[in-house]
This record gives sequence, structure tokens and C-alpha cells, in this order.
Amino acid sequence: MKTLHNKRFPNESDEYRRARNVLLEFEVDLRARIDALGKMRRELPPGGALKEDYVFQEMVAGGTIRDVAFSELFAPAKPALFAYSFMFGPDMAQPCPACTSLIDGFSGIAQHLADRINMVVIVKSPIERVMEFAESRPWANIRLLSSANNTYNADYFGENADGVQIPAANVFTQSIQGILHFFSTELLYADLQGHPRHMDLAWPIWNILDMTPEGRGADWFPRLDYD
Repeated sequence: MKTLHNKRFPNESDEYRRARNVLLEFEVDLRARIDALGKMRRELPPGGALKEDYVFQEMVAGGTIRDVAFSELFAPAKPALFAYSFMFGPDMAQPCPACTSLIDGFSGIAQHLADRINMVVIVKSPIERVMEFAESRPWANIRLLSSANNTYNADYFGENADGVQIPAANVFTQSIQGILHFFSTELLYADLQGHPRHMDLAWPIWNILDMTPEGRGADWFPRLDYD
């Protein structure tokens, strides 16, 4: 086996180092596969044109509510739009804790993402209800939009035929051909065992837990609070 580095940690055994080197080779292969996955994604042919120029509601400074069209979500020189569908429908007593955890993370990196792309979180509930909940979270950097009055969620599979909300993530791109759908986290819809884990690569909490002896566990999931 090729030796990738010469570091040895205090008091580690030869058995540990041999096993760790095997794991390191696997990590190198995984990194290459992730790079290849990104390349394949970027080489996708153009997706379908945006079904319609959806109109959302947004609350701005002072509590004013305004309409904003999908076509207005693209800043100059930033053709990509990442849109996450937050599971907090009008009939849900509380929002999805997993979605909430994920958006907590988005907020921390939003200012960095904003240097390259556009990002929004779309919610089926009325914007007043959405913003009331958002006040309890560190979401100052998140642009929240209500889709209560349009069919975006159903059209882009963030909602099923019964109105149940689904945590879809979609990417759109603005081009000379108009606004096109580019990518969706389709693992969400695949016939797989257990949780689809469609957002794992964008959700550091799981990757950090996977570095520990206990791993992510079989039944642990984020909560809205830990009191």
C-alpha cells in the first residue's frame, strides 16, 4: 500500500496505522468520486424551462409585505439560484426540525454563497407565520419567500398530491434561453431504504458526526431546541 503521509500520532499502534491507511485510501477515492459527481452535474444538458413566473410574498423592512416574481430572484451576473423547500405547511403545527437545522447552517454560510449565487428558502405557509417562526432562529441572512398563493411546491416536487410538504432542493439557471431548471436532489424520490439523505453533502452536521466513534447513530435527529 502506498504511504500517503508520514504522520504518526502519540502512542498509536501499528494495527491502528495500518487500518487508518486503508481508510485514508478510501477517503482519497471518495474525494475523487465527489469531484467526478460535480463534473457530471455541471455537464447536464439544459433542463426544462421554468413552468411559470411564480409570484411569492416576501416581508421586508418594517413588516411590509410585497410580491416578488421568480424572475426577480436573480442578481446581475449571478445566473444560479438555489431554492430550498422548507417543510412548514399551513396545516403543520410546527416546522420540520431537520429542515430547520439545515437552514440554520445555510444562514451561517449565506454571505459566502451570495458572492457567487442566489439563494432562497420557499415556504408554503403565509409569510407572516413564516417570519414569526424565523424570529426564533439565527436566520438574518436567509431570504424567505411564501408560496402560499402559487403552485411552485407542487410543480417542483416540494409537495405531494395530498399537500404534504417535501424538503426538496432545486437549482435554476438564468440564460439567454430564459430561466431553466438545472438540478434537483432526486435521491429524495428514489426507492431507497430509510431516509433518502438527499442533502447530506450540504449538511455538515452528519459529516461531523460520522467522524466520531459513535457515528450519526440509527435514531438521532435534530430537534427544534435542546432544553
